[in-house]
Amino acid sequence: MAVGWKVHGDGKSPAPGQVVRPDERLSWPRTAGLGAQHVIAMFGATFVFPILMGLDPNLAVMMSGVATIVFLLIMQGRVPSYLGTSASFVGAVVAIRAAGGTSATVTGAILVAGLVLTAAGLAIHFLGTDVIHRVFPPVVTGAVVMLIGFGLAYVVADTYWPQDHWVALATMCFVFLVMVVFRGFIGRVAILLGLVFGYVLSWILDWKPGPITSLVPATGKVAPHDRVNLAGVAKADWFGLPQMHAPDFKTSAILLALPAVIALIAENTGHVKAVGEMTRTDLDPVIGRAVFADGVGTVLTSSVGGSPTTTYAENIGVMAATRVYSTAAYYIAAVVAILFGLCPKFGALVAATPGGVLGGITVILYGMIGVLGAKIWIENQVDFADPVNMVPVAAGVILAIGPVDHKITNDFVLSGIALGTIVVLVGYHVLRAIVPGRDAEPPHGRAGVREKAVPDPRPGGTAGSPTPEATAGP
Repeated sequence: MAVGWKVHGDGKSPAPGQVVRPDERLSWPRTAGLGAQHVIAMFGATFVFPILMGLDPNLAVMMSGVATIVFLLIMQGRVPSYLGTSASFVGAVVAIRAAGGTSATVTGAILVAGLVLTAAGLAIHFLGTDVIHRVFPPVVTGAVVMLIGFGLAYVVADTYWPQDHWVALATMCFVFLVMVVFRGFIGRVAILLGLVFGYVLSWILDWKPGPITSLVPATGKVAPHDRVNLAGVAKADWFGLPQMHAPDFKTSAILLALPAVIALIAENTGHVKAVGEMTRTDLDPVIGRAVFADGVGTVLTSSVGGSPTTTYAENIGVMAATRVYSTAAYYIAAVVAILFGLCPKFGALVAATPGGVLGGITVILYGMIGVLGAKIWIENQVDFADPVNMVPVAAGVILAIGPVDHKITNDFVLSGIALGTIVVLVGYHVLRAIVPGRDAEPPHGRAGVREKAVPDPRPGGTAGSPTPEATAGP
């Protein structure tokens, strides 16, 4: 059920050896505190990724709350999860904008990908989860996750890092230390703390020694400028609706966004299995519904100009640490996120994040997404001595990292992540079909999803990515 929670025990804490189940809650003050934790856990990535995609972070935060409520209602309260901004689309969005695409083009491509995700969810629900394993075996899933991460390396090298390489380096090192040294809540919000650290460091450097001479993204030229420009913050209102826009649909942009669907299917599968394991509930029958609900969330947010959504491993980590899986806390978190989104001044402050700070953060996030792909291969014992596995993966990853452009017509070019994904997916299945004696099933019979997927509450998961014991995507 979605509402009407039973009070667990004395309402103060989980009983020894027990968990607070999704249809239960603690006292309302404690539940509100847990909701606040969920907001903080999802917050860093939910507003960082819209900035990387050139979308409104205020709108992304607000619509993440709306999407989360829709997800909980569709799931009838069986799967507690927060839907934050997905990292899987960042590479596609960068490519779309490099080709001259506008924010409307970006959200139009994301919306269509969301529709495909909803269709995939329906197919999984009616055909069974085995359809995932047949179409997206671990070798393919891991490759797509890897090329989505490593395919963004050029964004760090060409756009963010050159704006202030010393602040980027300092921010990166700070996040390293927080992620590794702190194992609890602080470690889980390392990205958010890194952004604050870099922001303050940039402001101090503007004060003394003064402005920096580096690349200005707005002009594409090297010139003296302040690292932090708060002019937009001063002009912004305290209360108001974020700026919304209608999507625009371009075939070339849509094809660039579609590969992210593969990562989202794997990611949602891993997260549902993780929650099922921790709550001692068989949730496999609702995996298709969860994928469908995430697709609906992405369609809903992108239809008004917002960011794509995905289930967040960071929030699963909070549940693992507290043993509280109450959906009541998620409803509270969603309402708080909606209220945050209604403060334009906050959005302007986020949008003023210096490029060097984003360089230090993204070099970690993108790299971790890529490494998660290798983790899927290792956990599923993918045999790279077999050329059917090795050849398409090797080619696809290099095409993404390039990024390599493949011109189809004057108006349609496949490049980078989209081109790499097609080569991996089509190449693997074609080669396996024409080479006799190949076994279609991976060693564990799973498409990058282990039978026991329990997220580690320690830091290390990226936004919307699986934690160390859950598999799957960025």
